Amino acid sequence: MFGRILHRPVLAIVISIMIVFTGLLAIEQLPISQFPQIAPTTVNIFIAYPGSSADVLVKSTLIPLERSINGVQGMRYISSDATSAGEATVRVIFEPGTDPNQAVVRVKTRVDQVMPLLPPLVQREGVIITPIQPSMLMYVNLFSTDKEADQKFLYNYANVNMIPEIKRIKGIARAKILGSRQYAMRVWLKPDRMRAYHISAEEVMEAMQEQSIIGRPGRLGRSSGKQAQSLEYVLIYQGRYNKPEQYGDIIIRANEEGENIHLHDVADVELGTEFMDIYSNLDGYPSAAIVLKQSFGSNASTVIEEVKEKLKEMEENFPPGMDYKISYDVSTFLDASVEQVTHTLRDAFILVAIVVFIFLGDWRSTLIPILAVPVSLIGAFFAMQMFGLSINLITLFALVLAIGIVVDDAIVVVEAVHAKMEETNLSPYDAVKAVMGEISGAIIAITMVMVSVFVPIAFMSGPVGVFYRQFSPYTNI
Repeated sequence: MFGRILHRPVLAIVISIMIVFTGLLAIEQLPISQFPQIAPTTVNIFIAYPGSSADVLVKSTLIPLERSINGVQGMRYISSDATSAGEATVRVIFEPGTDPNQAVVRVKTRVDQVMPLLPPLVQREGVIITPIQPSMLMYVNLFSTDKEADQKFLYNYANVNMIPEIKRIKGIARAKILGSRQYAMRVWLKPDRMRAYHISAEEVMEAMQEQSIIGRPGRLGRSSGKQAQSLEYVLIYQGRYNKPEQYGDIIIRANEEGENIHLHDVADVELGTEFMDIYSNLDGYPSAAIVLKQSFGSNASTVIEEVKEKLKEMEENFPPGMDYKISYDVSTFLDASVEQVTHTLRDAFILVAIVVFIFLGDWRSTLIPILAVPVSLIGAFFAMQMFGLSINLITLFALVLAIGIVVDDAIVVVEAVHAKMEETNLSPYDAVKAVMGEISGAIIAITMVMVSVFVPIAFMSGPVGVFYRQFSPYTNI
C-alpha cells in the first residue's frame, strides 16, 4: 500500500485535501457543548391541585400516576414530591441514551390511561409532561426601574411578549420563568362573615363556576323554513369575569324576598398572582428570572448568539425603565475553555516544529510533521461526526493527546529516512521506499499499543462511561 502511494504522489495530495475538506465541513456542522450529555433522559410531570395539601396530592394523584407509569419501557426509576402549596412533580428517569421524544410519548400514554381517575380540578388545571434538559444555557433577568412595574407585571410581560419569541429560536428546548406569577383573581374569604351567613367554601366555588363562564346563549329569530324572518339576533353573553368588581358582584345566595348575599360580603377580591412561592430581585429591583435550556444536538454558541440578537430586537419595544441582564451565559465558560484548548494545540504544534528542526536540522524535514498534524487532526472531526460525537472539553482534550501520537509517527519516519539517506546515499524516493518496508510494521505496532490504552474506556458503563466514551474513540482516531 505504501509503495502505491509513493508511486502516486498526486493521489496522496488529493486524499489529504479531501480529508481536510471533509473535516472542515464537519467542524461547521458538529454541535458544540461544554460537556457531553452525561445525565440520563428525564421526563417531568408537573401537577397542580390548588387548595390541596401534600397528603391529599399524594393519595389522590401521585399514587395513581406512579402505579400507571411504573414499568414504562426504558425506565430506570421514578421519584415524586408534593408540596403544601398544591403542586407536585413526578420525575421519570430513563436509561442513558434514550430519545427524549420517545420517552415523553411513552410517559404520556401511561398518564392518559389514568387521567379519568384523577380529581376533576387536577384534570382541569392540567398535567404537564415535559422532557428535562440537564444543561442550563442562559439565565436572563428582566427588571424595571419604574416603581409601578412590580414583579407581577414583569412576569406577565415576559410571559406574553418574550417567552413565545425565544421558544421559536432553533436549539431552545425550554424557556421558563421561575415561579408562577401569572395574573389571577385572588379571593380572600372571611371566615367570621361566612360563619355568620352559614356559607361554606364549596358554595362560593360553585357560585363562581356557575356565573363566571364563557357562555353561548344562541340566536333569536332564526328562520324555521316555514315562516320568513326579517331579523336574526345573535345573543352575546358577558363572558368570564376579568375584574375584581365583577367577581365581587357574584351572588352566593338569594331568597324569595330578593335579598342577595354577594361575594364581596364574605370575601375580599383582588387581582393578584397565581402563586407567591418564588421571588426574584436584581440589584434591589423586582425581576422576572428566565431560564433557558438547550436542546440535544444543538450548537450552544450559535443558540446563545441568536438569543442575544432576539433580546436586542425585543429591547426596542420595552416600556420605559425596563431592561434585561444576562446573569449566566454558558458560552462565556465554553469559549474560554475552547480558547485554552486551542492555545494548547497551538503551543504543542509550535514545540513539535522546534524540536524536529533542532534534532534534524532541516526545514524540509520539519515541514513533513507540520503538514501531517493538521491533516490528521482536521480529518478526525469527520470521523467524530460519523460516531455521533460533539465538540466539547473531553473531545478537545483527546485532540491534544492525539497530537503526540501523530507527531511521534511522523518523527520516526522522517528520522529513519534521514538516517537511510546518509548511510546509503539513496534518493529521497528510494530511501522512503526502503524505510517504509522496514519500519511500517513497527509504526503500526507502536500506534496500536498506544491506542490499546484508551480502548477499554469505550466499554465503561453508567454516567462515567457516557462521559469518557467520547474521549476513547476520538483519541483512537
